[in-house]
Amino acid sequence: MTIPGGWRRAADGAGLLGADGSVRPTIFAEMSALAMQTGAINLGQGFPDEDGPAEVLEAAVAAIRAGENQYPPGMGIADLRLAVAEHQRRFYGIDRDPDREVLVTAGATEAIAASLLALLEPGDEVVTFEPYYDEYGAVIALAGGVHRTVPLEPPAFRPDLERLRERVTDRTRVILVNTPHNPTGTVLDRETLLAIVELAERHDAIIVTDSVYEHLTFGPEHIAIETLPGARERTIAISSGGKTFNTTGWKVGWLTAPAPLVTAVLAVKQFLTYVNAAPFQPAIAAGLRLPDAYFSGIAQELGHKRDVLSAGLDAAGFDVHRSDGTYFVVADAAPLGFADAVDFCRRLPELAGVVAVPLSAFSRGEYAARNASLVRFAFCKRIDVLEEAALRLAALSR
Repeated sequence: MTIPGGWRRAADGAGLLGADGSVRPTIFAEMSALAMQTGAINLGQGFPDEDGPAEVLEAAVAAIRAGENQYPPGMGIADLRLAVAEHQRRFYGIDRDPDREVLVTAGATEAIAASLLALLEPGDEVVTFEPYYDEYGAVIALAGGVHRTVPLEPPAFRPDLERLRERVTDRTRVILVNTPHNPTGTVLDRETLLAIVELAERHDAIIVTDSVYEHLTFGPEHIAIETLPGARERTIAISSGGKTFNTTGWKVGWLTAPAPLVTAVLAVKQFLTYVNAAPFQPAIAAGLRLPDAYFSGIAQELGHKRDVLSAGLDAAGFDVHRSDGTYFVVADAAPLGFADAVDFCRRLPELAGVVAVPLSAFSRGEYAARNASLVRFAFCKRIDVLEEAALRLAALSR
């Protein structure tokens, strides 16, 4: 029996296709399994170990008890779409029509996949920064697109704008922008975002933004690219409630865009999940309406957690790269004598009782080879867990 090759393109695009044609598990699954097997502290996969705000959790319980357990509307419940529109106006001064310019999705992951599948024809090019979230390569390949990257080189992880200008051409259909950036923790500045908009206008490309960490920045301001001149009518802005409200398992995301782009994405999305998370949608709407103090508070608390883990990594002998956003920090294991972060991460549970992931999980080819000793650690854990991890990592310096 001959099996169509779409799964192969997706697996190969994510770097998951083995030499024998089998699909390898992701490094995240491998490291999380290793943490379970060894009892190591899991600073690899990025999920919090604390629940979100009580108001949000209680709203979900109330929705379940009220019987909101069947299919919601295809575009998402009206109140969540309204809450998303209110959020965009409140934080960015952007007006979006909740009935025509907001779409609720099964997390940001589906929003990204549906957007790329809707926009790309075979051979169209997509430009991303590298390293990149592994979904990007998989979906670009599945859609028959061509993935072009612009490197973010350590220690600053800022793009070379000349390289960016070289990469974006008339063949570019989408510029996919992730800021705050996973895995590096960089927050793209206004100059970079203006350059992206100018290139998108010049080459008639669509901008797709992955901003799931929009409220998790530590100093630098997150700039919504659609607020910049020329960007609004060609931008699909994507976010979700998982990171902001510690509800990653609920998978409630959304996108905002001009109505024609929303219609195009909806045409694909309705054949992916159709709808999702009926009782969690009103809960995320409640979360989006929490007072400003909540949003500033989560950033402040997470910034403290970053500092605790970064100090521990520094004391252990890593070369630590500053994280300005997300809940990840990148550190170089080379000063400890480890040139290969993949091997280092597989040995780290035995060496220190901690799990992390190599940065090469987010890159391929030359970039991965140049930065083979870099490791990503997640600091979205309880303070006592991070303090214990720091103590365990200190053993490496001995």
